[in-house]
Amino acid sequence: MSKYDEAMKLLEEKFGNKDILISLSTIALKPGFNGQSRPAARIVDAYYEDGAFYIVSYATSYKMQQIAKNPEVAVCIIVDNFTADGIGENLGWVCDENNAEMMTKLRKIFAEWYYEANNDEDPNTCLLRIRLTKGLWNDAHKGIRNEIDFVNKTAD
Repeated sequence: MSKYDEAMKLLEEKFGNKDILISLSTIALKPGFNGQSRPAARIVDAYYEDGAFYIVSYATSYKMQQIAKNPEVAVCIIVDNFTADGIGENLGWVCDENNAEMMTKLRKIFAEWYYEANNDEDPNTCLLRIRLTKGLWNDAHKGIRNEIDFVNKTAD
């Protein structure tokens, strides 16, 4: 098994088929105090599958506005020492037929809280996909540092 395949298997074991909390960072629309771009981070519930995280959001939220302007994002899962860069993409309304398969999974995974937090009848309730481009498992205490290139499907 290649290092990339091993990394993908580990991602699936750690994050697949469950509701996980991740830190999602975008670039804020307004500059920082020095006039330069600044990050905007928040914790979101996510579902991982095949090199991407899926998040239910709201089309007019700050994060979705920020992603529309600059789709480059970063994620962090601190407990597992995993960080990654990715491309955010608004896949549209959660009830769009193109989202039916993924939303069936998400409603099941997020069942405990999904309908308290989301209104599927509102066309602004949307599905956000974060396609990972580069990732890093980094645990200095265990001497682990594995870089993953999701685009070229390599790891070292």
